[in-house]
Amino acid sequence: MLRILDRYILREVFLNWIAVTGVLLAILVTNTVASVLARAAESQYPRGVVAELIGLGVVQNLSFIMPVALLLGIVLALGRLYHDSEMTAAQSCGAGSRPVVVPVLAITVLLAVLLGALSLQVSPAAANRVLALRSEALRAGQFSPISAGVFRIFGGGSTVVYAQGAEPDGTLTRVFVERDRGDHLEVALAQRARHAYFEDGNLQVITLYDGERYEGIPGERKFRIVRFAENSIPVRLPAMSGSAIGPEGISTRELLASGDLDQRGEFHFRLAFPVMALVLGIIAIPLARLRPRQGRYARVGFAVLIFFVYIQLTIAGKTWIQRGVTPEWLGLWWVHAVIGLLAASIQLVPRWFAKLNYRRHMARRALAGAIA
Repeated sequence: MLRILDRYILREVFLNWIAVTGVLLAILVTNTVASVLARAAESQYPRGVVAELIGLGVVQNLSFIMPVALLLGIVLALGRLYHDSEMTAAQSCGAGSRPVVVPVLAITVLLAVLLGALSLQVSPAAANRVLALRSEALRAGQFSPISAGVFRIFGGGSTVVYAQGAEPDGTLTRVFVERDRGDHLEVALAQRARHAYFEDGNLQVITLYDGERYEGIPGERKFRIVRFAENSIPVRLPAMSGSAIGPEGISTRELLASGDLDQRGEFHFRLAFPVMALVLGIIAIPLARLRPRQGRYARVGFAVLIFFVYIQLTIAGKTWIQRGVTPEWLGLWWVHAVIGLLAASIQLVPRWFAKLNYRRHMARRALAGAIA
């Protein structure tokens, strides 16, 4: 049963973790919203899928923010206790290290289990769903009828259509069409237009009536004007890639049974996140210890540095596995070992230098006393 001090430290760590997670989640949501809206505007996604894409994008990236939120939450919580001398008072009463280790390890193990489920099960399903939604939204956007007063892009951006009005039967009025033909540009103005699909929807034909077409190279004086009664403009849609699933969208069970290096690298990358949470939770306990008169946030910079190196080595290790640079059996376990050594060096090297300087100072004093 948890003692009062255990519950107090557990509450402090949990509240700080919640606060850091909230801040990082707000940043993540902002970036995800901007990315999804930019892609939706470019590819003309229907409005109904934008919110779902934002939510799935956040779920995909939760694995990245949970470990660093855990590390910063522990460092901030314990840092405040050391800074306000609460930890010193508790240890003076014989509390020892148990009240710190037990609650921190408890929340670390719990979050590692949740992160394992998120990284190994939820995130791949979210990535697969995002891919399917993008394909469906892109096709729905390309096949939706042209609306009056809205610019529409077809053919991967080579054709732009704008209609000032639309009649009940679907006929467009006062139509503007711009086509990039590579070596020259075509601009057509028509009084009326019809929009139709052929070849199972892969080919669209915009038929213009009673208009003019201007052909030429932008910046040059030479251009041609063609007046027409009827002019058909074929627009072929780009090939959809809905059936192509990247390694991030494959289930963990399939990755585990696969011998492909790309998929094996993805498996080790997913497995690294719950292990990362355990390593960072253990590292945070000695990292948060402050010396007298040291600021509460003195260790935050070291924590951010450790996580930055950690995540960069993890991404690099994944790439090296996929390229065959490092053996697949080694996985990313070497990354966890390197981070452990880095954290130990951050803790021990300053102490070694302090002891060395102290010994030099005492030796100088002894020498000065002997000479005197």
